[in-house]
Amino acid sequence: MIRVGIVGYGNLGKSVRKGIELTSDMEVAGIFSRRKLDLDLYRPLLNIKEYKDQIDLLILCGSSDKDILCQGPELLKDFNTLDSFDNHSKIKEYYYQMDKIGKENGSLALISTGWDPGLFSLNRILGTAILPEGESFTLWGKGVSQGHSAAVRSIDGVLDATQYTIPKPEILEKIRSGGVFEFDSHKAHLREVYAVIEDGADEKEIEEKIKSMPDYFAPYQTQVHFISQEELDKNHKKMLHGGHVIRRGKASGDGDALIEFNLDLQSNPDFTAAVDIAYARALYRLSKEGKKGAITVLDVAPKYLSEESYDSLLNLI
Repeated sequence: MIRVGIVGYGNLGKSVRKGIELTSDMEVAGIFSRRKLDLDLYRPLLNIKEYKDQIDLLILCGSSDKDILCQGPELLKDFNTLDSFDNHSKIKEYYYQMDKIGKENGSLALISTGWDPGLFSLNRILGTAILPEGESFTLWGKGVSQGHSAAVRSIDGVLDATQYTIPKPEILEKIRSGGVFEFDSHKAHLREVYAVIEDGADEKEIEEKIKSMPDYFAPYQTQVHFISQEELDKNHKKMLHGGHVIRRGKASGDGDALIEFNLDLQSNPDFTAAVDIAYARALYRLSKEGKKGAITVLDVAPKYLSEESYDSLLNLI
């Protein structure tokens, strides 16, 4: 039985716990948090080293910007770790940092699992390997962006909000049909905001603040809808997400080819947890084989992910 410690108990941590309870080869050995939780499995994060002999690996479920960058390097000194670190611009730097720490301490980190980075990364790499002469496209959505939703809620006068990122259908059609155009991620997506505002708040002023917010909404095409709290709670609280990775190009000559991988998720944290759990199984097996340092999805053969035997997996080939 693989003994898993969960670090952080927000949306992802709760989904990881649910997912592990459905496996036959894993168990939750502890849930570690800075907050005191009313759970039998709760352990103070401050005391985590006391449980070193009771845990085979940790799944880090905190935020990339505030938690994983600090917790990952420190926890790797005593535990094998898995995380869904998703700041693409910092992954390479984070990888080399974790690789050095893991090798110095005899532990193994599997970083940046999930679906992007993670499954989307694999499909981008497969696409460029199989169709080296071609173009790659990544589009996200329809899905809820937690960061963008929080940014809208930070505006004075906004009580609650949900923001969706939506790939434009006409851009998807151009890609799939082989249309020649200059792809711009900002122009390929629509941002749609549903906001609840205070009585008497100026809708036009709030809409302008949203649309002009740098790094979040400008220069995206953005639509803003003002609705009631009841409607927001009823229709816009699900954590849906998804997207597309598309590679189009020439296959071994003049034959046009298109490879597409897409996800349509009713629960972003549930699906991310499912990916993390499969890769946690791989992390455990590779650590038992003596692997140290840091690895990514690039290093994991599919056979390590499955609960099934190799003989059973051969039936799927």
